[in-house]
Amino acid sequence: MYKNLAGRAVLAWAAACFLSPAFSQPQAPKEPLKIGFVYVTPVTDAGWVRQHEEGRKAVDAALGGKVKTTFVENVPEGADAERVIRDLAQQGNRLIFTPSFGYMEPTLKVARDFPDVKFESITGYKAAPNVATANARYYEGRYLAGIAAGRMTRTNVAGYVAGFPIPEVLQGINAFTLGMRSINPNAKVVVVWLNEWFDPPKERDAAMALFNQNADVVAFHTGSTAVMAAAQERGKMAVAYHSDMRKIAPDAQIVAVTHQWGGYYTQRAQAVLDGSWKSGNVWGGVKEGMIRVGDFGTKVPKAVQQEVLARQQDIAAGKLQPFRAVAADVRDNEGRVVIAKGAQLNDEQILRMNWLAEGVQGRVTR
Repeated sequence: MYKNLAGRAVLAWAAACFLSPAFSQPQAPKEPLKIGFVYVTPVTDAGWVRQHEEGRKAVDAALGGKVKTTFVENVPEGADAERVIRDLAQQGNRLIFTPSFGYMEPTLKVARDFPDVKFESITGYKAAPNVATANARYYEGRYLAGIAAGRMTRTNVAGYVAGFPIPEVLQGINAFTLGMRSINPNAKVVVVWLNEWFDPPKERDAAMALFNQNADVVAFHTGSTAVMAAAQERGKMAVAYHSDMRKIAPDAQIVAVTHQWGGYYTQRAQAVLDGSWKSGNVWGGVKEGMIRVGDFGTKVPKAVQQEVLARQQDIAAGKLQPFRAVAADVRDNEGRVVIAKGAQLNDEQILRMNWLAEGVQGRVTR
């Protein structure tokens, strides 16, 4: 009897071993999630693309072997962008980030042909079931930079080298001007339009022209470090944008408005990995950690640094909104009331901005 029971036990044990996952054939390792990035300019030491490259590296650092990232740099907006985005999808990338406004339409077009691929249109505003949009409230940092410029200027003239007159750029010019004039009501901001995002020689020439018009501090919304280098060369002051640029302009930089993409990119990659990715729209600023102002230059007094950082905390806490008219109406540079006293622009109004604030020398085509 005991012999039969023992035999049955051995058979049962053998069957259990055969069926147990621990004794099954080893499974092939799961392939990493392939993620593609498309960059509108070359990867340089600082600037718009540099910050997105830092975001890509943050994904690698956070998720390790779970992901395999790649990028294509210096891709013009338009037909070339569509070709590159399509190539990335065909190469098996299941998540593709396209961080440039002019990539929006090409991204949507490719996304229709690859419904199983997730796309992130950065600075775009048109979404689809497999296309999410995201942007940062750059204007919050611009307002804070305007406060620093208002304290530091001696001529009461600031220059602004701008790419294209799209709402995002207008928001930045206006917020900078409002921040500057909150400190220095006599300040004016002279705008030069380039109709280019990345053209270092033209950016440099524009900055030099502004210095010749009595500007002693400049800001910019373009993709290179040329404006900072020009300020360093001329012994003037400048506001760094996208990245900390003290390596390029150690004496000229008064403050930097930096973009922080690593957290967002990592969250979106993780969402694809765990199957929770959904299309949507994110517009984050100081509160969300997507915009940060700091990296003050050596010429900026501690009192000014502390003031700017305190106002940054106010924005994070919701106590300060750059486009709220507190003491008086806000007018555009043609005299029209654009924000009535006591009122505040909502997101839709900010996103459709097509005016320049009082104090700005320049025009915008409507």
